[in-house]
Amino acid sequence: MEHLSFLDLFQGIATLVAAEPAVMWGRIFLMLLGFLLIYLGAKEVLEPLLMIPMGLGMSAINAGVMFLEGGQAGTLFVDPLMSNPNDLVNIMQINWLQPIYTLTFSNGLIACFVFMGIGVLLDVGYVMARPLFAELGTIMVFPFAIWLGMKPGEAAAVATIGGADGPMVLFTSLILAKDLFVPITVVGYLYLGLTYGAYPYLIKWLVPERIRGISMAADRGPRISRAQKLIFAVVTCTLLCLLFPVAAPLFFSLFVGVAVRESGLESFSKLLGETFLYGATFFLGLTLGVLCEASTLLDPVVLKLLLLGMLALLISALGGLLGGYILYFTSGGKFNPIIGIAGVSCVPTTAKVVQKIATAANPNAIILPQALGANISGVITTAIIAAVYVSVLRGT
Repeated sequence: MEHLSFLDLFQGIATLVAAEPAVMWGRIFLMLLGFLLIYLGAKEVLEPLLMIPMGLGMSAINAGVMFLEGGQAGTLFVDPLMSNPNDLVNIMQINWLQPIYTLTFSNGLIACFVFMGIGVLLDVGYVMARPLFAELGTIMVFPFAIWLGMKPGEAAAVATIGGADGPMVLFTSLILAKDLFVPITVVGYLYLGLTYGAYPYLIKWLVPERIRGISMAADRGPRISRAQKLIFAVVTCTLLCLLFPVAAPLFFSLFVGVAVRESGLESFSKLLGETFLYGATFFLGLTLGVLCEASTLLDPVVLKLLLLGMLALLISALGGLLGGYILYFTSGGKFNPIIGIAGVSCVPTTAKVVQKIATAANPNAIILPQALGANISGVITTAIIAAVYVSVLRGT
């Protein structure tokens, strides 16, 4: 005890001092970034359900580094690179988030839970509401990533960020780019949160206020009964699973939520739409945060992923607005073009964003139902594109 030093007692500081300068400053930056994400989430500038647990996890994982056996720096949170079965069983008894990561995150189960909850919340009556071009980023970034030297599977995984659909990014990268699974998933989800803050400025730059304020409250579309919606869910789910078996778990998860909603199963609706969805979202944000270790994110390839993710989401947003403008002109000015950006399927974030912007331009504007329809159309489109990528590129 008489030789106990300050650094021996406070190992988080000791590992910070002992680390290489790049790692030290990276840890400090990520701790501060975690603070910023929590603040922006609390202010609802970014999606609070994801950003608050993610920001706190990011700060805690970079602060809580200690010296492990053999003097190696590590944490008691999670080891995403652990693969040896014996070591994995042992580490699950030590790292408190390891069971969550291993049993729900790295196998895509948590993505399925999220999709079940999303399905319960969605009214598929608007799902056929004019498909737009808000998935362009998932297609156009792929050849660009190949040109930058990425393998086809890696390029497809990062291009999927353009669909702004977190479970799809997780699913695609897990299968096609396992070596980059952690950084691609973290980058993808981080940018999904940032779309909440960045897209409003893009919309305001490209769409005049008088057009942003167009209300579509009178555009209810054709009346569709619950029985028709249920039939649509069953047939569409079966058809998509038949065409793209590799993505069948995600298709099934989404449409089982829709089927539960349209069947009037209130107990199941509450289970999927509240317990499963909010529980999965919480642990998803928490796990993503603790995956943001400086040593992981300082890999040079991460910068490439960051830039490609930004490009994919930008192209998708521009494509959505282009499609929205096409429908605006073809409808004689009755269609609000900002609905197009809701086709970037960050459910329901982009739908809430466009409704908020429309309300700011015109307090009486109602476009949320149509925006949610574009949202779910975007989910299905992204899932189909991801399934095509996986089917074609698996094993390359």
